[in-house]
Amino acid sequence: MVFVPDLLSQASAEGALNIESWLDSLALQFNPEEVALIRKAADFAQPYYTGNCEITGAPVLHHVLGVASILVGMGLDADTVAATILHASPEYVPEWQIKLREQFSSNICSLVEGIARMEQIQGFSRPDAVLGKDRKKGEQVQQAQVESLRKMLLAMVEDIRVVLIKLADRVETLRSLAGASEPEQQRIAYEAKSIFAPLANRLGIWHIKWELEDLSLRFLEPKLYKEVAKLLAEKRVDREQYINEVLATLKTQVDAASIKAEMSGRPKHIYSIINKMRRKQLSFNELYDVRAVRVLVDDIKDCYAVLGLIHNLWQPIPKEFDDYIARPKSNNYRSLHTVVIGPRNLPLEIQIRTHEMHQHSELGVAAHWRYKEGRKADQSFDDKIVWLRQILEWKQDVSDDGGAIGQFKNELFQDKVYVLTPQGKVVGLPRGATPVDFAYILHTDLGHRTRGAKVDGSIVPLNYKLQNGQRVEIMAAKQGAPSRDWLNPSLGYLQSSRARAKVRHWFRYQNFEEDVANGRSKLDKELHRLGLVDLNQDKLAHKLHFPKLEELLAAMGRGEIGEHQISQALQGELPAKSEEEVPFLLKPDSQASASGVLVEGVGNLMTTMAKCCKPAPPDGIVGYVTRGRGVTIHRQACAFIKRLPPEKHDRLLATQWGNRQQMLAAVDIDIEAYDRQGLLRDISDLFARERVNVTQVKTQSRNNQARMRFSVEIADLEQLSRLLALLRQVPSVNHAIRHL
Repeated sequence: MVFVPDLLSQASAEGALNIESWLDSLALQFNPEEVALIRKAADFAQPYYTGNCEITGAPVLHHVLGVASILVGMGLDADTVAATILHASPEYVPEWQIKLREQFSSNICSLVEGIARMEQIQGFSRPDAVLGKDRKKGEQVQQAQVESLRKMLLAMVEDIRVVLIKLADRVETLRSLAGASEPEQQRIAYEAKSIFAPLANRLGIWHIKWELEDLSLRFLEPKLYKEVAKLLAEKRVDREQYINEVLATLKTQVDAASIKAEMSGRPKHIYSIINKMRRKQLSFNELYDVRAVRVLVDDIKDCYAVLGLIHNLWQPIPKEFDDYIARPKSNNYRSLHTVVIGPRNLPLEIQIRTHEMHQHSELGVAAHWRYKEGRKADQSFDDKIVWLRQILEWKQDVSDDGGAIGQFKNELFQDKVYVLTPQGKVVGLPRGATPVDFAYILHTDLGHRTRGAKVDGSIVPLNYKLQNGQRVEIMAAKQGAPSRDWLNPSLGYLQSSRARAKVRHWFRYQNFEEDVANGRSKLDKELHRLGLVDLNQDKLAHKLHFPKLEELLAAMGRGEIGEHQISQALQGELPAKSEEEVPFLLKPDSQASASGVLVEGVGNLMTTMAKCCKPAPPDGIVGYVTRGRGVTIHRQACAFIKRLPPEKHDRLLATQWGNRQQMLAAVDIDIEAYDRQGLLRDISDLFARERVNVTQVKTQSRNNQARMRFSVEIADLEQLSRLLALLRQVPSVNHAIRHL
């Protein structure tokens, strides 16, 4: 692998860009066809870039070649390098999409377009929007927002190489940031620290992360940066040489002990030093891990063997040894940590772990970036980051270009969509979310008042499916209410369950007083039927888990609680049945009346069905002799019968259903449904198919909610049960029950 940034640095110092020298250096890493492709990109871009400068003052061509050099050093493919050179085309090339498609492959064009889409977020993370006089407080307030920006950045791209190009672009910009104005320095440095450095960290591109952090700190807190740099009292190159000396000495000892080990080390960069001083409230002299080495071995016994070798080589510092293998951390992090006085009497931290422990630490629940960023875990998002990091590791093993490109494709960030408010705030929504979902996420009242929406400046329908990176503006009325259409799944207005719940809640409490009145009527009727008119209704509400009686009544009025649930809750309150209540046995000579009811020992009596309980076969029934109306047939459980005083029991007659094939019973059916065109016709067609005679219909429609009561004639309860089941299957019907 060839690293080429030095060529560009040299060219810059000479005041000229030696593009040919840079292209010639690529021959060590790319074949002639690939070098020709990169040359073609440079030749295409040079006329457009010449004479133009970045915001830092650096020539555009110099900048893009610097970015490309970083990616060459990372081992990226020729298509990526070519796309990197072309990535400034949207700003400097007229009709850039057409011209790029004419000369370059769709893969390169897609990469350039992906970078252009990512540029949309550049204006939405400005420090002046989040950093005031109290910078620390401002950053804390914006932590969740910045996290959403990172997620949107990844969700907006289909190819992870776009992210890598953007990271390299930020590094190159920071390298020449001294030439920008102070406000621009603050903006770009804050953006690099809060968004791009954490992304590089999660993707495991450590050298990019370190440079982004150090360079951003240099401009955000220049005074502190210089103080720590002086305290180090040595150049970075000197510190790296120190680590190399330590590794050489340690390798000699490990090889002599016949232990197979991988060793790596790096001097702790300035940002990390300052971060640790703040986090642990330590002075610089109290830091022992300014220089650190990591040793990876095959098994646990080798961990302790290497530890012994290290303590024989250098003197350990008391109380600075931690055995996280014998006593793992709560997140199952395992490793040996020790601090010794190394060469030149300088403190040196050494970590020792197995390859398996290292894998878990880097990619598992104890991943280093979670510890450093101090954020809560989002398992689905974390799994995707793990996958991306594995892709970066595996890319060296993929020999064919097609395979490499396939591996780099990112199809995992598809379960959410990230959009922007007009002020630049990022909002995460479920895939397929609409402007109505967006409005309810921002504020419940805004959702209720939503009447229209603009996406990227254009008016769209309220059921428009939002896409990543779009800017959404809600047009709302000063006063308004949600539409019941929003709850209709087939219309596609709401994707978020949270938004649907808010709409339902609004409708539930709009007609509260009316629902309470309807519910009170239903409850009184049911208690009358059960013979419990003196029941403590507040206790009943608490028994059904309602804090207040009015809540229970409203639920009954809305049809959420039915009479059957009331009777079930009151089973223990019902008076015990006595023999006097159901004593009626028919004598052998009983005859059927004209209505099909057998009355004790009497034939051809005038009978009528009681309107209070409307009995129907096979309900248990009893006759009550009335003046002028013959015998009125009640259900045996009717509250009227139960309340009869003892002196009137002699007016009760034993009755039962006669020939059911020759009689029909009147029954009322209550239906609640979402009102729509053709609803009454569909219900009427059902009655006709079932050969059910309808004697009366009452309908009421309000707020797109229909309430209907049908009086029908049925033969028995079996027919009624079938009819109710079929009614509930009619589209838009929510409830269909027998009215008691």
